[in-house]
Amino acid sequence: MSQSVFAQRIQALQAVMSSHKVDACVVVSADPHLSEYLPERWQGRQWLSGFGGSAGTLVVTAEFAGLWTDSRYWEQADHDLAGTGIFTMRAGAPDVPGPADWLAQNLREGAHVSVDGQVLAVQTHGQWQSVLAGRGIKLVCDLDLLDAIWLQRPGLPRGTVYEHLPPFACRTRTDNLAAVRIAMAEHSADWHWVSSLDDIAWLFNLRGNDVSYNPVFLAHALIGQDSARLFVDPGKIDAGLADILRQDGVGIESYEDAAGALAGLAENTRLLFDPARCTIGVLAAAAFVDKTEGLNPSQLIKSRKNADEVEHVRRSMEQDGAALCEFFAWFESAQGGEASITELTIDEKITAARSRRPNFVTPSFGTIAAFNANGAMPHYHATEKSHAVIEGNGLLLIDSGGQYQGGTTDITRIVPVGQVSVEQKHDYTTVLKGMIALSLAVFPRGTMSPLLDTIARLPIWQAGADYGHGTGHGVGYFLNVHEGPQSIAYRASINPHMAMQPGMITSNEPGLYRPGLWGIRIENLVLAVPAVTTEFGEFLKFETLTLCPIDTRCIEPGLLSQAERAWLNDYHAEVRQRLLPLVSGQAQDWLLERTEEI
Repeated sequence: MSQSVFAQRIQALQAVMSSHKVDACVVVSADPHLSEYLPERWQGRQWLSGFGGSAGTLVVTAEFAGLWTDSRYWEQADHDLAGTGIFTMRAGAPDVPGPADWLAQNLREGAHVSVDGQVLAVQTHGQWQSVLAGRGIKLVCDLDLLDAIWLQRPGLPRGTVYEHLPPFACRTRTDNLAAVRIAMAEHSADWHWVSSLDDIAWLFNLRGNDVSYNPVFLAHALIGQDSARLFVDPGKIDAGLADILRQDGVGIESYEDAAGALAGLAENTRLLFDPARCTIGVLAAAAFVDKTEGLNPSQLIKSRKNADEVEHVRRSMEQDGAALCEFFAWFESAQGGEASITELTIDEKITAARSRRPNFVTPSFGTIAAFNANGAMPHYHATEKSHAVIEGNGLLLIDSGGQYQGGTTDITRIVPVGQVSVEQKHDYTTVLKGMIALSLAVFPRGTMSPLLDTIARLPIWQAGADYGHGTGHGVGYFLNVHEGPQSIAYRASINPHMAMQPGMITSNEPGLYRPGLWGIRIENLVLAVPAVTTEFGEFLKFETLTLCPIDTRCIEPGLLSQAERAWLNDYHAEVRQRLLPLVSGQAQDWLLERTEEI
């Protein structure tokens, strides 16, 4: 699509803003459920700007358009926005104010800023209000200006909803609801409102396909002490499943009736809601009830996988690892063949390998296959229009994952192509040292997860380098590949819910990126498990769940300590032992070669 199209759309938005006497319009990357991956209907920021990254905020005034995005996407934003008239605003850079601060600095007193309240988190609304109100700027949240110009705006997704069943469903919905109601009672709450889709899918042991890569469906839920109301398009749930839900005390109501249910709550009741996972527009319907803010109880409960869930995850990791052995064996044998291999080929082949494995459902996110300079963009995605052919010398970064009925996987590996330079080996080994350091960590139970970030970064900092993303995110159980509440990222705002607890599955993915040259990230998923209990308290450690060789051809052995070599050799021994029964032929030969000791 021509870049001039996006410039025309910005102009159309500016005209609508003028007709509504709005001085600025803010378009956030969100939907009414504050999802990370958005149904097409709420991809307004991308439709307006052409920027395809998953995170970004577009601000438009009569004379300016700027897109704020973090360091993962700076290069991509420069590319996507070229020719549109939209400026890349490098969020997090020292000289770049945040969107709200920028508006406060550049708008006159009495100006009006429009942002669709249906997709604006209550927490974000409060933060913006505190910045703008001090300058006499009014935040308008009851307009959706996109509707006036997006004439072929997609409708709501119409995927089906199905039940997540035993043996993979290891908790009943009755148990899930009971656990949430205990937490409600601790807040003295009569009702609990839930809009976040992964919480809803977990609560009711349901899955869907309304959102790419995440097995969730559009819905809201209102939980009482003796009732539960699920607001979802009735056409998505067949009669048999609806009857099962009713027997478990779950009533099915129309998705459009959610606001009416909130408005109908009695004035003397108390409603618990999560300000980071509920929008100001949705909550506005509950104008007359007492409100209590708190983390959705399901966030913490589902983050701690039980023993049965962990065992299913281990089996899923074995199948995932076997699929990767098949893929990498094919890749190495196909290099230099008659047919060229591109970044797009990688996605096709790796998904095909996973699809042959039992209980595979879908990828858990869009595969990142990035060769050489493309790897320096942490969330790069190849397209038909723009992708690299994998030939010559360099490093290929592959970040991929799968949704299995018994777990969600996420793994990043670096593959050498041709000759690897001394500088590339140094960077690779430095990142590996950071990943091993966190893998070996022992820490007190309840340690705030952001504090663990420095363990992985220390070897990279010592080399005079750094990376802009966090080191670890929580991972769901056949749910979202990114979930909370834990986050291994030292820049994150710390809150009590981020404490590391047994059963939490988290990624371990330090990196190092050299713009225009190459990018390196090595990622495993790890499980927090008990380590030791002493007079100083209970300590945790990490069990590595991911099973796939780490390519030793990129390592500079002299940079590894004896302990680091021992960890890598022990890891490869376990990978070999657990995957050998699941592979044969070329894949088995590849596994044996890539797990040899160093």
